[in-house]
Amino acid sequence: MTTHTDVLIVGAGPTGLALAVDLARRGTHALVVERADALFPGSRGKGIQPRTQEVFDDFGVLDALRAQGGTYPVGMIWQDGQRQGEHRMFDEVEATEAEPYAGHALMVPQWRTQEILFARLTELGGSVAFGRELVGLAQDADGVTASFASGTPVLARYVVAADGGRSAVRRALGIGMTGETVDPAPALVADIRVTGLDRDNWHFFPPTDAADSEGGFLAICPLPHTEDFQLAAGFADPSARPDLSLDGIRKLVATRTHLAPDDVTEVRWASDFRPRAAMADRFRQGRVFLAGDAAHVHSPAGGQGLNTSVQDAYNLGWKLAAVLRENAPAALLDSYEEERMPIAAQMLGLSTGVHRGEVRRGVATQQLGLGYRGCALAVETRVGLPEGALRAGDRAPDGTRAGVHLFDAFRGPHWTLLTVGTEGTADTDGTDTGVPALPGTCTSTGVRAVRIPAYEAYGSGVFLVRPDGYVGWAGESARGLAEYAALVGLTVHVS
Repeated sequence: MTTHTDVLIVGAGPTGLALAVDLARRGTHALVVERADALFPGSRGKGIQPRTQEVFDDFGVLDALRAQGGTYPVGMIWQDGQRQGEHRMFDEVEATEAEPYAGHALMVPQWRTQEILFARLTELGGSVAFGRELVGLAQDADGVTASFASGTPVLARYVVAADGGRSAVRRALGIGMTGETVDPAPALVADIRVTGLDRDNWHFFPPTDAADSEGGFLAICPLPHTEDFQLAAGFADPSARPDLSLDGIRKLVATRTHLAPDDVTEVRWASDFRPRAAMADRFRQGRVFLAGDAAHVHSPAGGQGLNTSVQDAYNLGWKLAAVLRENAPAALLDSYEEERMPIAAQMLGLSTGVHRGEVRRGVATQQLGLGYRGCALAVETRVGLPEGALRAGDRAPDGTRAGVHLFDAFRGPHWTLLTVGTEGTADTDGTDTGVPALPGTCTSTGVRAVRIPAYEAYGSGVFLVRPDGYVGWAGESARGLAEYAALVGLTVHVS
């Protein structure tokens, strides 16, 4: 017997769960399989950047994440058991009407983020099949057959590898990874319970010439709405083998801080790694796509990995659904690799720069400036735009004009036809916003039409905003819009 599904998602981490949520809300059947017997238990990717907060707002989970998360605490430098002063890890960034979540990242332990995404998936009727280890893939022109160590094979029209840096799917496809070692020495990350430290600061213990022959930094960060702290430690010796046991971590903490071994009361999860930056040689092979760490591995510095991974899923979800359910041309799926590979490469460079102390956390790490200018799905028809103007391919800004809150208008799986300060289509509810309508009509299934008065974040014009919140097409009027719509599977009638 064989199980059939539209999309097989291999891996139930943040990438796989985010993709499953996006597909479920679009009515596209996806099967999520996970090799482990439960969701990942660690805090590893704990920073949710402003752009990803916008994604989670669209998914309907941001309120839950905020309730279980918090802002990053101010760093505190320690030496010889004494506080030496505060350490600011982030450049200050102010929120604006156009960028309402700008500022510091939201801190949520990765296990909590996954629980919230899993709950949302369940609410939408989806589920995860745990204990399913992929052992083989075979694809033809019509679909992909996946086989597992136990259980029935799965025949899917498309497969997405969201199974991490050691991706079984990527290995089965024979896709290589190209990159570099960021730091030859190992690092350790663990979730611990510890006494003797306040929960108001992120505690930093710089390396000293004391008894720790392996050297390296150590930091202990309280995780909001838990009793846990995240411990991160580096080692100067490339041959060091971090001891992940309770006794090993107690010794490490006692050697590098003023705390006693018994102050570490529990190790809840621990892992070691060597920071590396590498990217898959391609993000697609036939009907199989790579997303998240299966496509790019990186230093955790700067909090870019989980965020880039979730946004991989956000980019791919609407395209798969459009091809599977909305009769969009299959060529639409080519844009995933075109758009996400440059973003991943940029993220790897940024993470490496932060790791090496060459880049500060701030505007660059918030991911609000990332976009797809110059790609096939970014069509800008206006000419003579001033420097700094919003263009096709850019993230669509938020704001409220004439009672229309743009993020509310964008929220959901639809496209949005936004007319700003010029003649254009009427609102879907027929409300007169004081902006004259273009003679004729502009209609399409799956498109919400909205118009607002002039707004400096947009300038003026007609903007077709993609389901993932980027401007796909922009013009002074709706002329030429129908041709673009055909590329993405929409049927727009302008008369």
